[in-house]
Amino acid sequence: MNEKFKDSVVKSSRSLGNSVPVLAGVVLLVGLANTLVPKSLYRMVFSRNFLLDSFIGSGLGSVLAGNPVTSYVLGGEFLKEGISLVAVTAFLVSWVTVGLVQLPAESFLLGKKFAILRNIMSFMFSIIVAIITAFLVGLV
Repeated sequence: MNEKFKDSVVKSSRSLGNSVPVLAGVVLLVGLANTLVPKSLYRMVFSRNFLLDSFIGSGLGSVLAGNPVTSYVLGGEFLKEGISLVAVTAFLVSWVTVGLVQLPAESFLLGKKFAILRNIMSFMFSIIVAIITAFLVGLV
């Protein structure tokens, strides 16, 4: 076998191995949340208003920031609970791009002005992307 191919397989295997504990943790937390959080709470938080749901989803995603791999699991669970696509999309985009939790570290490393501006822009674009996504999916 080609040496580059072997190296790629080894690196991919390590990456997959590192992802499994994170995914397992998310699946366990989602299961715990499904047990402890009443389904009516989801419907109380999200209003079924297109703009308001995208804003609420972006706000929650900004505060509860996480990584892309876990977002797919959470997004699927939210959709199963009847949360609108616009809210889930806004949540997922902001979950990955906005990081209020990491803001102090980002400010220190990249500068306060840049970090704040990047987070504000990411928040706004998460709402825009959510609305466009929901609109396009509605056309299909």
